Amino acid sequence: MRGRWRRRFIEYKPQIKCFKPCGVPFNELHVNVLLHDELEALRLADYEGLYQEECAQRMNISRTTFGRTIESARKKVTDCLLYGKALVIEEGGDTNESGNTNQ
Repeated sequence: MRGRWRRRFIEYKPQIKCFKPCGVPFNELHVNVLLHDELEALRLADYEGLYQEECAQRMNISRTTFGRTIESARKKVTDCLLYGKALVIEEGGDTNESGNTNQ
């Protein structure tokens, strides 16, 4: 049984919201949507090289939730790279370090 949903702390807000293969019009592409919490999971685990437990603490989620989030994010990014899909970064109901809601 899952616990109640908690707001995730997101430290990084991307300036760029979309990536796509060169030379293919956007309207001809399949699109994968990467949520802010998935991008934050990738940033903490893969870019900063932190362990999952520390990543989960920084995002204010359980380690198992972090594991599901990072797995989903990696699958979406890999799918885009392998099959030439667009990747759109979409905001969610998350919070930043100061606790301000970003909706």
